[in-house]
Amino acid sequence: MSSPATASRLLHRCLSTASSLSGLQPWLLIGLGNPGEKFKLTRHNVGFDMIDAFARSEGIPMTTVHCKALFGEGMVEGAPVLLAKPQTYMNLSGESTGPLAAYYKLPLNRVLVMYDDMDLPCGVLRLQPKGGHARHNGLKNVIYHFRDNKEFGRLRIGIGRPPGQMDPKAFHLQPFNKKARERIDSAIEESTDILRTVISKGLTEAARLYNTEQKYKHLRVDRVSPCDF
Repeated sequence: MSSPATASRLLHRCLSTASSLSGLQPWLLIGLGNPGEKFKLTRHNVGFDMIDAFARSEGIPMTTVHCKALFGEGMVEGAPVLLAKPQTYMNLSGESTGPLAAYYKLPLNRVLVMYDDMDLPCGVLRLQPKGGHARHNGLKNVIYHFRDNKEFGRLRIGIGRPPGQMDPKAFHLQPFNKKARERIDSAIEESTDILRTVISKGLTEAARLYNTEQKYKHLRVDRVSPCDF
């Protein structure tokens, strides 16, 4: 039986061959979060949750460590896909994402970063081809390690605003309540379809198909869109 490292090398060669034959460059999908049990299911780790859900849906094991990230490789919709969860802690995410993109010689329009956003209502997803960091320290570090190039895709998932005068840092590191967790889990399930569409049809078309629906989806349910504390 081959070792995990040998199996990973074989898969990498297969993906490289598939990429050459198809003429497609890989997609690098990155979920931001913090490593460790105490951060699981917290608001700041929904990027990790989206990667985990997509990996499960496509049968891609996330068992390799590569460029300071938990890493997986597979084929989705006929295209090679690379999945990563940086293990550097959120605010140093670029120390993993920058080397990953460089290692695979990817243009940044083949990179998509997933992360939490307090400026979006709870469970609302927003897909963008580029943008700033909007005070998100993990994304800020990613941009820094991409040499200030902001021309990469983002899939944001809303976590709502902290209640009252609560410190945003404390809000980020706490778990969701039951109602909010249900909305987040539903959005994470939706994100797997969005990612498949990005891979098969491109980021611009996927954004056109999904963003309007996402913007108004919770207004159909009720008028309370934040992730209530």
